[in-house]
Amino acid sequence: MMRQNLKKVEHIKQDESMKMFPYVLGLNNSSGNSAKRPKPKLVYLLLFTLVSSCFVFAPHLFYFPYPSALFLIDSSIKEIEDRVSQNITDPPKPSKNDSSIKEIEYLVSQNITEPPKPSKNEESILCDRTGYRSDICFMKGDIRTHSPSSSIFLYTSSDDHVSQEIIKPYTRKWETSIMDTIGELKLVKLSGDKHSCQVTHEVPAVLFSTGGYTGNLYHEFNDGLIPLFITSKRYNRKVVFVIAEYHKWWEMKYGDVISQLSDYPLIDFTKDKRTHCFKEAIVGLKIHGELTVDPSQMQDDRTTITEFKNLLDQAYRPRINVLDAAEERRFKGKAAKRRNAKKPKLALFSRTGSRAITNEDQMVKLAQRIGFQVEVLRPDKTTELAKIYRVLNSSTVMVGVHGAAMTHFLFMKPGGVFIQIIPLGTDWAAETYYGEPAKKLGLDYIGYKILPRESSLYEQYDKNDPILRDPRSITQKGWQFTKGIYLTKQQVRLDLRRFKKILSDAYAKSNR
Repeated sequence: MMRQNLKKVEHIKQDESMKMFPYVLGLNNSSGNSAKRPKPKLVYLLLFTLVSSCFVFAPHLFYFPYPSALFLIDSSIKEIEDRVSQNITDPPKPSKNDSSIKEIEYLVSQNITEPPKPSKNEESILCDRTGYRSDICFMKGDIRTHSPSSSIFLYTSSDDHVSQEIIKPYTRKWETSIMDTIGELKLVKLSGDKHSCQVTHEVPAVLFSTGGYTGNLYHEFNDGLIPLFITSKRYNRKVVFVIAEYHKWWEMKYGDVISQLSDYPLIDFTKDKRTHCFKEAIVGLKIHGELTVDPSQMQDDRTTITEFKNLLDQAYRPRINVLDAAEERRFKGKAAKRRNAKKPKLALFSRTGSRAITNEDQMVKLAQRIGFQVEVLRPDKTTELAKIYRVLNSSTVMVGVHGAAMTHFLFMKPGGVFIQIIPLGTDWAAETYYGEPAKKLGLDYIGYKILPRESSLYEQYDKNDPILRDPRSITQKGWQFTKGIYLTKQQVRLDLRRFKKILSDAYAKSNR
């Protein structure tokens, strides 16, 4: 009985299968002939195949054509960032992400200051400590300053362990004595409770220190302004400068230059206790060498120190135009004609005390007899840089004794002549810090090395003393020996017959 029931069930299954899949089972319902019944195992195999196919094709049958909200926001942000980086001002074409773009625009219109939550792969702190001169760290993600703890926090969306980098954002890494005076900054990557954003910035930050040797003209350019130019140029002024050990006088002195590098006010990291929020930040500055820009290390592979010189020209040109106009009024419209009719100009940087030229007046008269119009410069800390720039930019020759004032060669036009008078014991520094960089700017550099008899040390030491006969053996003992003997206790009395040839050659070059 039981066997008969099973046969009936099997017969029913086969009949139903024939009705549902006649062609699969090889039946032709249009004919009156009945086909041979297939074996049950074949039916089960076909049914199993059908069920398996459903699993394979289900994602396509039930496909939902819209990505997740997180993907929409991420892709919209990237689309906006790409357009900004490419300077595309036209509105984007409508896309399936338009709703997310409108949502972001709405948040901006509502002045919502919390930065958008970055994806995990956008949250990073990467530090390059391979440089001899400086360390530099790159941060990306939800970045928030906290000046009371000298910290910059990067909040992550994951529960990764807390990590921290320590950096001193100054460009004399190898010089331990001065780096000991630079405050540390902590770059902390963590998750959890956040400091509320009090100021939200839509552009990146570059954070650096104006401590150290700031106050010395050479170091202000070499350790500060040129590295700042190198580091921030990629942002095309769309960057905020955050300064550790900020000095108001520094901003006043270099405000014209800073305005060519950033469109935004400076932030005093120490005194500004507010929480500033950024999406990207660079901590520390990149430096290429002494008063130089190495194009091979620049993003575009072609930026040189000449571009920095052009930036200085743009910075000081408005003020120079004002000074020129004032001179025109003073000379009743004849100033320009007077300037064009003048002889080649020689700008002389005068020193008092150490490394001063004791027969400077005779040297000036010699230059005038040769045919130069001589302008003697005696700048101090209050001298407006635009005025010095104006003099040097209109001079064909610059003369001075080795020292920080020689940094002003950056103010000369390429093709000008730069004569550096080199006292005893300063050969290496004079060539390294000023001579070679001047050549890279396109100046015709002449290093005038004085003889022992042209040094005031000639009267203080025996003629066979290594201080006179072999200065290198003294300077190799260290900076303190060099400074104590050759920098602070030496003056120069030029051999004018010998120096006349240098000036005559410079005059000939000025009239080419």
